[in-house]
Amino acid sequence: MENCEHLRYLEPSRGTRPSRDLTFKFYPNGKLIIVDNDTGTTMNPRELSGGSYDFYVRQRIAYIKRDLTAKISKYA
Repeated sequence: MENCEHLRYLEPSRGTRPSRDLTFKFYPNGKLIIVDNDTGTTMNPRELSGGSYDFYVRQRIAYIKRDLTAKISKYA
């Protein structure tokens, strides 16, 4: 399988909602896998909220910028 970028996010607990321990796997072909480390299940980005959604969006943007910079350097 292709190389991927693994990022872990530990969401603090808030009120009645328990904390989340998530791993985000970003693949060069654009595929994304989000794993809930507590249950071992995969998640859809639509299931994220609050801090975990903010983390996902920021990391996705950073990943796209790095990928574009690498491609510009390679083909320039």
